[in-house]
Amino acid sequence: MILLRNLSFARNGRFLVENASLQLHPGWKIGLIGANGCGKSSFLALLRGELHAEAGDLEIPAVWSVAHVAQDTPALPDAALEFALDGDAELRQIETELAALEQAAQASEADGHRLAELHARYADIGGYSARARAASLLHGLGFGDADFTRAVAEFSGGWRVRLNLARALMCRSDLLLLDEPTNHLDLDAVLWLEGWLRSYQGTLIMISHDRDFLDSVCSHTLALADAQLRLYSGGYSQYERQRAAQLANQQAMFEKQQRERSHLESYIERFRAKATKARQAQSRIKALARMEEISAAHVDTPFSFQFADPGHIPDPLLLVEQARLGYRANDEETTILERIMLALRPGERIAFLGRNGAGKSTLIKCLAGELAPLSGRRIEGKGLSIGYFAQHQLELLRPDESPLQHITRQDPTAREQDLRDYLGGFDFRGPMADASCGRFSGGEKARLVLALLIRAKPNLLLLDEPTNHLDLEMREALTLALQEYEGGVVLVSHDRHLLRTTADVLYLVADGKVQPFDGDLDDYASWLAEQRAAQQQAAPQNVDREERKEARKLAAADRQALLLKRRPLLKESEKLEQQITRWQVQRSALEAQLADPALYEKNDSALIQKLNQEQADVAEKIDTAEMRWLELQEQLEALPMPD
Repeated sequence: MILLRNLSFARNGRFLVENASLQLHPGWKIGLIGANGCGKSSFLALLRGELHAEAGDLEIPAVWSVAHVAQDTPALPDAALEFALDGDAELRQIETELAALEQAAQASEADGHRLAELHARYADIGGYSARARAASLLHGLGFGDADFTRAVAEFSGGWRVRLNLARALMCRSDLLLLDEPTNHLDLDAVLWLEGWLRSYQGTLIMISHDRDFLDSVCSHTLALADAQLRLYSGGYSQYERQRAAQLANQQAMFEKQQRERSHLESYIERFRAKATKARQAQSRIKALARMEEISAAHVDTPFSFQFADPGHIPDPLLLVEQARLGYRANDEETTILERIMLALRPGERIAFLGRNGAGKSTLIKCLAGELAPLSGRRIEGKGLSIGYFAQHQLELLRPDESPLQHITRQDPTAREQDLRDYLGGFDFRGPMADASCGRFSGGEKARLVLALLIRAKPNLLLLDEPTNHLDLEMREALTLALQEYEGGVVLVSHDRHLLRTTADVLYLVADGKVQPFDGDLDDYASWLAEQRAAQQQAAPQNVDREERKEARKLAAADRQALLLKRRPLLKESEKLEQQITRWQVQRSALEAQLADPALYEKNDSALIQKLNQEQADVAEKIDTAEMRWLELQEQLEALPMPD
């Protein structure tokens, strides 16, 4: 197990954890939670041995193999499948040694015994099925068969993160450390990873801000706050209930909790009265009913903001008629989606679902006006004001400017104190409001982009993975704010909690079309499972063919290793048989001489003695050789016959 005794560690002179004492048992799946910057990633670095404790002890079994996802991936020429296979270091080491020995075997220099040992170990660690396992990992994370042979350098940053994740999962580890593994994944890949981690046999410590993911995977929750580590049993929802109970005992929080509860209850009633789509309505009401206890666990959140009244809201907000979307390059058109018919109306909350690469981001770019249709029409309502959030917008922030400078440039007539108060709702307080954002983390930049977007008072929100890099508290604050927003919302996200509590209408983006999805997120998960099964059944079995080819090659090597081991035994046995035959002939001749009466008539005692000695020597040689021959036969019988 992992043992912490009075452990303290720090970064840049600031203590992140002090005097922590915990026991983390083998097989536990632990969700590590806490605000951005509290020290979660530093704790993983400590477990990896990349950071040293200031005081106390951290004990991890020395025999444990530890796997983690590398932060960077150089532009390597290695094929994606080979890169993933590199995650199993022992597998690669055995393959390297086998290749060297087999090459030496052609020059009669191979150690047959070592070769047989290596093949036996290779079989024990699943070497024959390793390529199939690596292919399964890549498929699950969204890669297609054609991607397996592509060089790592050809993939974008987000896809390289997935490759690093596949490489970590390929390792046969005892301890797996994951830092926000669902970032850069779509919902399909998140659901696949969820299932994979549930079946993982080792100990898992994972940082995540996806509450549904934590609930599904984790058996324990480790909360880091105020430089203290506190262990809770159960997933994130159970942690929230325990946390709410703790906070309920703090009188200073009680009144705020009651106000929040009343506010949410009235919202649920308003929603219940307005709901028109029965299946989605029931799903969302159930989710909102849970928010009473959720809010109690977040009453001390540092985030507090609302969307301002957007003013005039056209109806419809935006129309897309018979649109065909795609890209033009070198006078050629590539169609991704076609015959799209959409009407976005005030108060409507739409979520786009679909597998990776289906065209969700392409569609939302069209709605935002960043991508013109190849054909068809995109018609804006009069007075339309779009608030568009996408990951690439984080790069548009000016690194030398502070949050206050950014928002002052957006709203130059506002009072500075009002702007500071507004930024405080996004946890940009005091020096943080004046700090250059070039040094901000991904989560801090995302918060600033959201603050600027909300301040612009849009009447149509287009949100493409808005929760990436946001911690759980900020996600909860965004969820609450979206529920009261009066404009239209279009959402692409892998955060199921956000989808359940925000979206009223689901659209499926698949097979080049955009169509209403008659079901909820559980139905969508079932649809994805059916799609994966059908794809695996219909897909060309390239990897299987490669596996069979590799298996035949390795089976041939196994036979060669077996022959190499049998050959010296057979050779020695044949040599002994020839010698025993010669000695038996010699012994028969000596016996014939000693049996001849004429020998004794000569009365030559010296000759008689010599012949008797030779007979005894030959008999001893035969006995020794026969004993060795029997030993060789036993060894040969213990070895399987080659096919």
